[in-house]
Amino acid sequence: MDDNQHIDILLLPETNLILLSSVIEPLRAANRIAGRNLYRWTIYSPDGRPVETTSGIPAPVSGPFRPARETDPLFVLASYNWKSAATRELKFLLSRTARHRTSIAGIESGAFILAEAGLLNGFSATSHWEDFDDFSRAYPQVTMVRERFVIDAKRITTGGPLPTLDLMLELIRRTNGYSLALEISRLFIYEQERSEKDRPDHPLISSTGKIDPRVQAAVKLMQKTVEAPLSLSKLARRSGVSIRHLQDLFHQTMGVAPHTHYLALRLNAARRKVIETRASFADIAAETGFNSASAFSRSYRASYAESPSETRRRLKPAIGHGELSLQPNVSRARKMEPQQPVR
Repeated sequence: MDDNQHIDILLLPETNLILLSSVIEPLRAANRIAGRNLYRWTIYSPDGRPVETTSGIPAPVSGPFRPARETDPLFVLASYNWKSAATRELKFLLSRTARHRTSIAGIESGAFILAEAGLLNGFSATSHWEDFDDFSRAYPQVTMVRERFVIDAKRITTGGPLPTLDLMLELIRRTNGYSLALEISRLFIYEQERSEKDRPDHPLISSTGKIDPRVQAAVKLMQKTVEAPLSLSKLARRSGVSIRHLQDLFHQTMGVAPHTHYLALRLNAARRKVIETRASFADIAAETGFNSASAFSRSYRASYAESPSETRRRLKPAIGHGELSLQPNVSRARKMEPQQPVR
């Protein structure tokens, strides 16, 4: 997905509400944190009527799914009884629109819909773990992979709501940077922790179920030393590993080098100070471990595509709340998001 990207969402009956939220909420959070509408979306149903979700809460849509030559990414969302939705007409529409789309995603049981339309033939894909074996037997022309989500060229599949959240963070990371994706992940702490003691200070961008305790220790050290960053050698020694091993662990767990994660934490802390305080940029630079205001400004611009002063002019705290004052996200046809912040 590109900057200022619009996506189409095809929502099928009996979809879990949390599945829809797993797609939309990270995009909403990206817009709010960035202070501008990086992403827009439009929701469709097969017949244009509101979709009854499994929780009994109807999801409003903008109209019936009648694609022409749209090139925007298309997300097909389904949970239960997907076969009743996989009509001949729907499969025809999906096959036709696939010629033009930059990508098509089968979210949870949406993967079955894509497979039925022949859109996963020759691609790698995944599905919910309960359906994995059945999917493999039904569609031998699809290379099944036991992963939380799979991105294979123009085809995307996920194994459920939480893997979908992982996917959205990864898509946001690819197009808008690690710092933004990390900040969004702080809003969605969904990993089950065994105890308060084991709970990390920051949620981690990761598609692995279990975080290595040495990585957790390193991340906690990073968070505690934002004002005076430790060298990689000190960070590794205090985490109980060699420099090389720490780098390998970070790449395996986080998908980035330690210094990338460290810098993202510092820049996110700095950005909050830029928006929420009137501190000088020199003071903010010092408080977040930069040796000069100019060094801070260069790193800030590289991450957020604007200078600290541009951010401060563009975004102001809402009176009495310290929240960003933004207009609601608007899709092509209708408003799709509330004006008040949602946590």
